[in-house]
Amino acid sequence: MFKRLTDDVWVAGQLGADDFARAAAAGVRTIVNNRPDGEAPDQLAHARAQEAAARVGLAYHYLPVANGGLTFETVATMRALLADAEAPVLAYCTSGTRSTVLWAFASAERLTSDTIVEAARGGGYDLSGLAPQLDALHKR
Repeated sequence: MFKRLTDDVWVAGQLGADDFARAAAAGVRTIVNNRPDGEAPDQLAHARAQEAAARVGLAYHYLPVANGGLTFETVATMRALLADAEAPVLAYCTSGTRSTVLWAFASAERLTSDTIVEAARGGGYDLSGLAPQLDALHKR
């Protein structure tokens, strides 16, 4: 269920209320919810997710990203959050793909595209098509 991209960043698909305790037991310290409320009728709403995280002592951040809605501002916010958050951080969305892409762009200034693509591949995500954009960000 939880896919480790790096020692400090994990991703997952939609979490249920009981998954927060499992995440804490696995060593996760911070949760980032990248799923906007209302995408699906059965998803755990942001407010309930925040309560579930608090019950088990996890830090919680709500940084929703709509499908196709990645922005420079969102990437910058994720970069700052990852720099300041207690790790490991578990970011989640519907399937983990948006969270992985967001992590990739947030990490591109400090990690090479090869490192990012390989880490994503280890989690089951193919980001090879993003390598040129990640390279451009890395060279900035």
